Amino acid sequence: MNLMRNIIVSLTSLLEIHDEYTKDHSEHVAKVARMIASAMGLSQEEVSKIYFAGLVHDVGKTVIPHDIINKKDKLTEEEFELIQKHAYYGYEAFSKSEALNFIAELVLYHHERIDGKGYPTQKSGKDIPLGARILCVADAYDAMVNDRPYRKALTKNEALTELRRCKGTQFDENIVEIFISKVGLE
Repeated sequence: MNLMRNIIVSLTSLLEIHDEYTKDHSEHVAKVARMIASAMGLSQEEVSKIYFAGLVHDVGKTVIPHDIINKKDKLTEEEFELIQKHAYYGYEAFSKSEALNFIAELVLYHHERIDGKGYPTQKSGKDIPLGARILCVADAYDAMVNDRPYRKALTKNEALTELRRCKGTQFDENIVEIFISKVGLE
């Protein structure tokens, strides 16, 4: 398990070299996802899987050109379609390893939406694995409260308002409520 964690941390470091705005993002997402999963009463094994998936959820971005990942202007439709492929690239990498296969599906589906308007497969509702639904909330929250190349960070209250506004469409309602009430960010 320690070797696996070291490999995963190394992959995350590679992503941070490629994308300066993800510095610490993966670790934050993993920690928040772990808190949500624990608050939901999931087994320690499931909590660990979700945590590890959080650490590497964006590793597929390493194959996206640096100038697109860090673009300050609005992305073209083609550029956005390329960025959307990062979930699939990460899935492809992890699904080839028997030891890391358990996180591949969570990486693939972490941008799916409850209403089916996410990517890459437009899964909806409970068809999206629970761990991926947890990662979706943790990832969105951390992205909102940190600066991005194309916008300044929202305040924590603004981010929580956005999570509430999008529950039931973008986010799993139960996960948003657990995040807000039990993870203690409000």
